[in-house]
Amino acid sequence: PSQRQSMELMRKAARMLGRMGIKKRGDGGTDTSLLLPNGSRIVGLPGVEATARGFSAVSLLVIDEAARVDDAAYKTLRPMLSTVNGDLWLLSTPWGKRGFFYEEWTYGGPDWFRISVPATGCPRIAPEFLEKERRSMGPAWFEQEYLCGFVDNGASMFGRDLVEQAFDPEIEALVFD
Repeated sequence: PSQRQSMELMRKAARMLGRMGIKKRGDGGTDTSLLLPNGSRIVGLPGVEATARGFSAVSLLVIDEAARVDDAAYKTLRPMLSTVNGDLWLLSTPWGKRGFFYEEWTYGGPDWFRISVPATGCPRIAPEFLEKERRSMGPAWFEQEYLCGFVDNGASMFGRDLVEQAFDPEIEALVFD
């Protein structure tokens, strides 16, 4: 969502390229871009709709912390894939039952390949640490941050699941002109 986070992701990309034996080179444009030997570029952008425009022929679009990127930025980025039928990856922990990340994960259908890795499945995270976090954060925050769970934020009178259960697809909506 921010330039600082984009720069952090670019540092990780540069380290990954180094491990692959690919020399890190800037493309001369900004501090948040890398040029690859085949002419491809990795460009880090903040998740702001107004400043993310202008890119085309994007073969891979990665939206990091996708649950925190607003819907307008997401809709602005998608057309960048159109001329080359590029791929779109959304990386994130959940942030409630709202926004495009939740909608695509939950209702996106077979167009999406989903991978969910809870912290309990990561050997680098000690079970003792997770137990301390569970006690400190409480069940809802822990589920969201460590177990990949989409949870309601508690700000609504009725949770999203309850509201969705109230709709019946067999009943036609009334339309008033």
